[in-house]
Amino acid sequence: MPILHETLSRLWTLDRDVLAIAWLSLRVSLTAVSIGLLLGIPLGALFAVARFPGRGALTGLLNAFMGLPPVIVGLVLYLVLSRSGPLGSLGLLFTPSAMIAAQATLATPLVAALTRQVVADAQVHLGEQLRSLGLSAPRQAGILIYDVRFSLVTAALAAFGRAISEIGAVLVVGGNIDGHTRTMTTAISLETQKGDLSLALALGLVLMSLVVVVNAAAALLRGHAARAYG
Repeated sequence: MPILHETLSRLWTLDRDVLAIAWLSLRVSLTAVSIGLLLGIPLGALFAVARFPGRGALTGLLNAFMGLPPVIVGLVLYLVLSRSGPLGSLGLLFTPSAMIAAQATLATPLVAALTRQVVADAQVHLGEQLRSLGLSAPRQAGILIYDVRFSLVTAALAAFGRAISEIGAVLVVGGNIDGHTRTMTTAISLETQKGDLSLALALGLVLMSLVVVVNAAAALLRGHAARAYG
């Protein structure tokens, strides 16, 4: 098939467009996931160990935010970052920074909710001991995070999958500008509509390969940790 041959040719010759789009996508998503982990892990752990009025309602809200519609997130950020918005003076709209903000907004509640569940399960076994030591909630959260650190790889993988495959929010705040804010997902959609199926397929194969490689690396890390630390 001519399309398949052209697709493989683009990959074999390291097509410039494919590499540029893939690199931007990876850079944006990894940055967003890093932000999501830095914010979501402590937040989720505190929700698991702290006791305060309204905790159940906030936990339910956190779980609901796991399913935030990406287009709605993009719309809200668009209003905030537009010239008439509160952060319009920063000039972030239609830049990779806006795309990072959108993906981080989607990744953070997902990481927090998964972390809360993992830490809550660990607290069943260690919570009484930690409380008997008179430790504050933040100290307990920190100890439990360290104890379940390898289990949190699952949260990181979920966040990466959510970010790298996202299209709605990044399209709204990024604008899908060629050479500037065009990611693999937005490019696949655009090139399919334009009829450039070889580029769309090449990007699709790269996207799938990235997901497989990241998941394989995480599985190897968890396996090594299980052997080394039990």
